[in-house]
Amino acid sequence: MIKSRSTKLGDWVIAFVCFIIILICILPLINIIARSLSNADALMRGEVFLLPKGWNFTAYQRVLTDSKYTWSLGWTAILTVMGVVLSIIMTTLIAYPLIYDNLKGRTLINVAAIFTMYFSAGTIPMYLLLQGIGLYNTWPVLLIPYCLSVFNMIIMRSFFYGVPDSLRESAEIDGAGPVRILISIYIPLSTSVIATLSLFYAVGRWNSYTDALFFMRQEQFYPIQLLLYNLLNALQQIDPAQEVIKTPGVTETLKMAAVMFATVPILLIYPWLQRYFVTGVTLGSEKG
Repeated sequence: MIKSRSTKLGDWVIAFVCFIIILICILPLINIIARSLSNADALMRGEVFLLPKGWNFTAYQRVLTDSKYTWSLGWTAILTVMGVVLSIIMTTLIAYPLIYDNLKGRTLINVAAIFTMYFSAGTIPMYLLLQGIGLYNTWPVLLIPYCLSVFNMIIMRSFFYGVPDSLRESAEIDGAGPVRILISIYIPLSTSVIATLSLFYAVGRWNSYTDALFFMRQEQFYPIQLLLYNLLNALQQIDPAQEVIKTPGVTETLKMAAVMFATVPILLIYPWLQRYFVTGVTLGSEKG
């Protein structure tokens, strides 16, 4: 099909807009990498933008040789994996029953779930609740309270709605129960949406630090993002008499190296799940 001149012009405009958006997203990351690898003097003179000036790996060496940060990185990876598995299980177990029209209280459950998307009790009631049930200052507090996203549940429920009813009905005729139907039919057909939601949950869990900040006091269970948060605050308030940091340039380099240390692992996940991303979201919106 031959495109008209206006169609070609529209394609060029869209491509240009996409290019600008890509630049807006990628330039800050390139700048952080350049600043983390630059000499402190070059940073203080403001000479670093996209390319490092006076290559310096001291900041990375400092971060990578600190057992506190390497352990926190490993612990955050474990938390992310456990959190994704738990969240996908919870999302599936809530979304699947809601596709049955004969489920008693189905409308009430939907309304109650959606209500929590707009209204929340806040941090203090959550603190009192977690303290009352014994989760406060224990590592499960980083997993259980936020293991379910209603938005993600709605996506999965919509995807389940898109599965032909005839498949479920034929399985029911053969004597399969709801659990067997879920395991044998719905889950195998839900690879794309499960991968997409896994990415959502993984990014959310990896970047989260407020739950540990409010509800955790044991430093060995701090996720990497909380350590990064504490590091940035400490470097901003550091005493010049301390031996840790001597110049503002070194402080800035260490900040950028710590940011990259906490960012790169989650960036490596995107290429593996990117092909499922658009498919999962669009399929989940076909019906329902």
